[in-house]
Amino acid sequence: MRVHFIVHEYFEAPGAYETWARHHGHDVTYSRVYLGDKLPVDAEDIDFLIVMGGPQDPATTVEMCPHFDSKGEQNLIASAVNAGKVVIGICLGSQLIGESLGAPFAHSPEKEIGKFPITLTEDGSKDELFSHFTRTLEVGHWHNDMPGLTPDAKIIAYSEGCPRQIVSYSDRVFGFQCHMELTPEVVELLIDHSDNDLSRAAEYRFVNTPDELRAHDYSEMNQVLFEFLNKLEARYKSA
Repeated sequence: MRVHFIVHEYFEAPGAYETWARHHGHDVTYSRVYLGDKLPVDAEDIDFLIVMGGPQDPATTVEMCPHFDSKGEQNLIASAVNAGKVVIGICLGSQLIGESLGAPFAHSPEKEIGKFPITLTEDGSKDELFSHFTRTLEVGHWHNDMPGLTPDAKIIAYSEGCPRQIVSYSDRVFGFQCHMELTPEVVELLIDHSDNDLSRAAEYRFVNTPDELRAHDYSEMNQVLFEFLNKLEARYKSA
């Protein structure tokens, strides 16, 4: 199975998503757009398209960030969705999924950086892919925005600071505003590029300090993510 990552910045690394893909022996490819890599022409040879986060938003133009082609990524996502592929978006990636389906992103009520609980909705509790999630689960966060909602979208989980933490757009397409892929190594990269936000942690309800970020255990949420991906792979292969 081929898993393709779109990576916008080296400090927004795939983390546990990449660990899962390599552990299962999948063919892993990348569009590291910050290095000038091109996007795939289409999604024909991709099984899982995983679009990572970044400091950009879907409204960021090529003039503002030359290596980020929002419209190009949205076109690829739409192609993958139409072809029945699995599409997972994380943070910016989740917002790009919504945009590609006609649902504009929005600003989150609160900035969230750190590890805070999300809560499953009724729809989330009914979805077999999330049956192993506890009702509330502490996960990683690093965002200001949130994905838009299509008429058919279902909110799977929310947090006190953001009403759209996990969104199901279809049985194969999911937006994760939260960051369940975080590992200590990825967190360290993000800390190094977040001086402005983290220096003002005391001004926000849901922003951890660097010391707090380093002290968290991210392994439990990684394991929950792995099980979700296992179930999603089984669903994809059985179709």
